[in-house]
Amino acid sequence: MRLKLLKKLVDAITLLAQPTGTTISSLCERLGVNKRQAYRVIHEIQSEFKIMIDKDKPLLGGETRYYLDREFIRRLSEIKVADLNLTFQELLSLYSIKGHARLYRGTDIEANIERAFGKLDVFFPEAFSRKLEQVKALFLTADKLSKDYTGKEDIIEELAEAVLQKKTCLVEYHSYSSGKVSSFHIDPLKLFEWNGGLYTSVRVAKYDAIRTLAVERINTLTITDREFAYPENYNPDEILEDAFGIIYDDPVTVKIRFCAKQAPYIRERKWCRHQQIEDREDGCIILTLSTSGWYDVKKWILSFGADAELLEPADKRKEVLQEISRTASLYRSGIKPAGRRIER
Repeated sequence: MRLKLLKKLVDAITLLAQPTGTTISSLCERLGVNKRQAYRVIHEIQSEFKIMIDKDKPLLGGETRYYLDREFIRRLSEIKVADLNLTFQELLSLYSIKGHARLYRGTDIEANIERAFGKLDVFFPEAFSRKLEQVKALFLTADKLSKDYTGKEDIIEELAEAVLQKKTCLVEYHSYSSGKVSSFHIDPLKLFEWNGGLYTSVRVAKYDAIRTLAVERINTLTITDREFAYPENYNPDEILEDAFGIIYDDPVTVKIRFCAKQAPYIRERKWCRHQQIEDREDGCIILTLSTSGWYDVKKWILSFGADAELLEPADKRKEVLQEISRTASLYRSGIKPAGRRIER
């Protein structure tokens, strides 16, 4: 996610590690940045990676030269890479996580993930290679529901950099609800993956409200020089955990009756953080959810058809009934939702 930033840091460290060090002008030319950004890279190396950087007093008419602390370079050369004695369980965990790389299928990010695992393979003992191939074969990665991020690599990287540096961004965003492309400023707070897609939680400065944006619908993104303060008492992890899907709005408590056929399926999952299940004598269950994101909850209930019945609250039950009635009228009239007549 930080590919651009990491590349700049690696290139900068390469220049700084030279015996003669480097200058701000050389950093600007190599990294393709301005002087202010070059100084920021030096600060990032020292503050985030704890690498000491020294500098010489400039000669008459010359520039200040920056270089890595010589003692740091000496200690670095003495570091030995330990053997990676990974257990079978650790390998399973690694390749299970790697399965999520399907989100970046066809992008440079996927290529970097593959290279990283290729380098990891070098450390495995030769006798372990056969077991490794068996482990790889265990995991089937399907991209059926994943979104296509080809061509969006720069936006993903810049968005990640803006989150880390707390920088306000100007975006052009395609909203499906309005059908329009609009331009506005955002304070990006969090990146997260959900159901094969990449999303970002942002504060929209114009409304001073938290919103969720789908990354693939961001047409352009420009990082500004304006820094923002992270909202107080805002914990995106807790909010997302409380939300039923990716939409978090006013809290809602619902009671849903599931038939006996669906009961085992409902029991085996945790649908939200606050839930209760009540068993009935006829084999049905009553699931109570205290969550947010009514739109996602409603879609989920409707997906079960007659196997699920929303009992409470009354206003939401009426809304579900209206949705079912609209759907039924489409089928009675022989018209698909897209407006085409059903061929018999």
